[in-house]
Amino acid sequence: MITDSSYWVLFFTAALAINISPGPDLIYVLSRTVAEGRRVGFASLLGIWTGALVHVSAAALGLAALLAASDVAFAVVKYVGAAYLVYLGLRAWRAQAPVLDKEQKHDRRVTPWMAYRQGVAVDLLNPKAAIFFLAFLPQFVRPEAGHVSAQIMLLGVLVIAVAVVVESAAMLLASRLTRTLRGNARASRWLQRLLGSVLVGLGVRLALIGHRSA
Repeated sequence: MITDSSYWVLFFTAALAINISPGPDLIYVLSRTVAEGRRVGFASLLGIWTGALVHVSAAALGLAALLAASDVAFAVVKYVGAAYLVYLGLRAWRAQAPVLDKEQKHDRRVTPWMAYRQGVAVDLLNPKAAIFFLAFLPQFVRPEAGHVSAQIMLLGVLVIAVAVVVESAAMLLASRLTRTLRGNARASRWLQRLLGSVLVGLGVRLALIGHRSA
């Protein structure tokens, strides 16, 4: 167990800075929240965190090294992930956005379970997330402290714990700011289109990233 306070201050400062910066996962969740409401936004967050936990486990087991070393593996995951985001975006554009008032909340087209599964897929199909954990976590590993894989797993879980606090606060703020807009039919329709545009944009962005730039 590492007891050096300066070590933990540095680690949590870095983890906070990383989670505050708006990455694809956070942008995806905020877009879902704006378009569909707080329940769907929170379900999307749970999916993102689940996917991140899988990436952390892969990094601890050394599997993420495959994505870092193989251009083919990286490209496959990248393009599948990009296609999935574009697919979700086009579906959002084509869908009829309902007015999300109290009487219609139970009729949402996107259920929390659907949002959770999509959140898992969005995070798992982002190869940059896997390589991030592989590159970031080993910097804080101390061989003298014991089992390296266990340390990576613990550090990864702590990064996700910081994300839980930061991303939950951002999601709740987005929900509060857009609650009034979501009660208006025209605004609801444009919010749905905004979600679709953001998802397509994230898909294109993911498709354009290079292996070595990740």
